[in-house]
Amino acid sequence: MTHLELATDDGHTLRQSTVETSPLAIRGLTVSYGEKPAVFSVDATFRDGSMTAIIGPNGAGKSTLLKAALGVIRPLSGTVTVYGKPLAGQRQRIAYVPQRASVDWDFPTRVVDVVLMGLYRQLGLLGRAGATHRAKALACLERVGMADFANRQIGQLSGGQQQRVFLARALAQDADLYLLDEPFAGVDAATEKAIIDVLKTLKAEGKTVVAVHHDLATVAEYFDRVFLINVRKVAEGPVGEAFNAENLQKAYGGRLAMAQIENLQLTAG
Repeated sequence: MTHLELATDDGHTLRQSTVETSPLAIRGLTVSYGEKPAVFSVDATFRDGSMTAIIGPNGAGKSTLLKAALGVIRPLSGTVTVYGKPLAGQRQRIAYVPQRASVDWDFPTRVVDVVLMGLYRQLGLLGRAGATHRAKALACLERVGMADFANRQIGQLSGGQQQRVFLARALAQDADLYLLDEPFAGVDAATEKAIIDVLKTLKAEGKTVVAVHHDLATVAEYFDRVFLINVRKVAEGPVGEAFNAENLQKAYGGRLAMAQIENLQLTAG
């Protein structure tokens, strides 16, 4: 088989076959709010069975990139493929955990019913959940330490508990690709540990995890790959290679002191 080599902005090359089998491959993606681009001509290739952190300063386009890749936001240009095929026919292979702040937590529904929403493809639009479906929902809640809250109203939970429930909903989908938008934002330490443990288990099972992440101090501990962005792509690759002082300086500029960058690089090393 002949492989076509594709040049990337950070000086690396990717085989065409890698792009075609990537859980999520983005090419030339541009998104604009008004006249100002939020994401400009971005290429990204997320590797199978990896855990990737999307990092960059506030306003860099991290969440926009994820939403545009999912089709939640319409891009001006670019293509997205999921396991080498157009997104439209591959949605069943993707589970998405949105930012907690974007959810209406006043909606009157129980925790177990939120998780059952992850089984909508099995249940159908008007389908009723049976004993098997409820058992699966409870098993997913057990994985995130929330089984005892199954009959609680979702609005009665703490922020960290709500985030665990949304992760349980994603687990119920039995997806191959998990996309999470700042899953650790505003949660307590116990919830953060519970979430990262589940994500690492998914990776061990061969799943692919991509998360918008804001805490640079935990990138090296939590993830094996990193994608740096500041409207344009800065770099992508293994944490040990791409998470370095030069790329952090390009992405964050004066927003990070050099001492911080050097400390982060030492942690990654």
